[in-house]
Amino acid sequence: MSTPTAPPAAIGFWQALRFWLKLGFISFGGPAGQIAIMHTELVERRRWISEKRFLHALNYCMLLPGPEAQQLATYIGWLMHRTRGGLVAGVLFVLPSLFILIALSWIYIAFGEMPLVAGLFYGIKPAVTALVLHAAHRIGSRALKNGWLWGIAAAAFAAISALDAPFPLVVLLAAVIGHFGGSYAPQVFAIGGGHAAAKQSFGPALIDDDTPTPSHARFKRSRLAQVLALGLGIWLVAMALLVLGYGFEGTLTQMGWFFTKAALLTFGGAYAVLPYVYQGAVEQNQWLSAAQMIDGLALGETTPGPLIMVVAFVAFVGGWAQQVFGPDAQFLAGAAAACVVTFFTFLPSFVFILAGGPLIESSHGNLRFTAPLTAITAAVVGVILNLAMFFAYHVLWPQGIAGQFDWISALIALGAALALFRFKLGVMPLLGLCALVGLGLTMLGGLPNAS
Repeated sequence: MSTPTAPPAAIGFWQALRFWLKLGFISFGGPAGQIAIMHTELVERRRWISEKRFLHALNYCMLLPGPEAQQLATYIGWLMHRTRGGLVAGVLFVLPSLFILIALSWIYIAFGEMPLVAGLFYGIKPAVTALVLHAAHRIGSRALKNGWLWGIAAAAFAAISALDAPFPLVVLLAAVIGHFGGSYAPQVFAIGGGHAAAKQSFGPALIDDDTPTPSHARFKRSRLAQVLALGLGIWLVAMALLVLGYGFEGTLTQMGWFFTKAALLTFGGAYAVLPYVYQGAVEQNQWLSAAQMIDGLALGETTPGPLIMVVAFVAFVGGWAQQVFGPDAQFLAGAAAACVVTFFTFLPSFVFILAGGPLIESSHGNLRFTAPLTAITAAVVGVILNLAMFFAYHVLWPQGIAGQFDWISALIALGAALALFRFKLGVMPLLGLCALVGLGLTMLGGLPNAS
């Protein structure tokens, strides 16, 4: 097939909106799969943006806290159709996942104790443990390119597991190491950003390599200040309404405050921030149990959209359990909590893109930006490995270390790891197969009494 020689026709806002809506329903596979889908659709098939511009945007989205795939969609939507294009692209990337997770969370709460449903989750939990371990390996194989970065990963693992260090402190220390390391040992930290240069041409694109930056995407200090002020103002108004309605100690207010902090710490993807979410949601606020947290991650893996949307499940269960609107409106409480948490989790991502996009358009790769990311990514490997151990403990010793070892779950986890590492099985088929194993065990009466 010959390479096209002319760019495609201009794309209208409503035409783009239809694509962003479709993307929200098909964006399975975690950030790697979602970015691959966008590359195939936007760079190869539709040619809305060139590969070089696509990767330039992606590299900078990776520097930001938050889900890089959702931020990339927001960035491209903004570049094509100004602020409304970015808002539509980013919101539609998340909205289908939110509605699906609210429905699945209700099914989980209402029917989770039924033997068949319990059997499904019994098979899925060991698979989730294997998925987290695979994520640590996948990120580590890409990020840990020398002994110094291996050392950062090991130090982060020790800090989290042995010293119980808070996740924000680990991220901050890694960023400081990267900042100074980029100046004194650039050869160690010069691999941040994570994506190779474009190697293939798919024909002229609407936003091509040499396409001039549109007027709305040109950097202006006044516009930067306006967007930052507007974003902060929206956050303050939303928090004020929650405080006025429920008090600062109210469940919805505390969720908004906690997940604002979580949104600013999601360097390295959702798996990296899950230990922080666990600390706050399970240990400190007790919105849900450790077993429910694992179940929520399994549900998050089976829905489209960013994996960080697992926070909607956390909020739904917490809102339901805390009976925010009273004992007769638990579904409404769960749904409201999920919406509140989703708003506070993703608001910073929109502010980062709409405020920083013009600066990104006027900048190119710089070690000052990429070196902290390199160090943070290395630390994230250690954090995710600790998360895998946490999940394994709760799956294999469901009654605690003094209880009985669940050898059936161990076999399922081992089989799931083999399928991921050796046979490269996808997430959805893996979860489906493990769920069927759990269901089969239930029907045969071989399901252990595990919590």
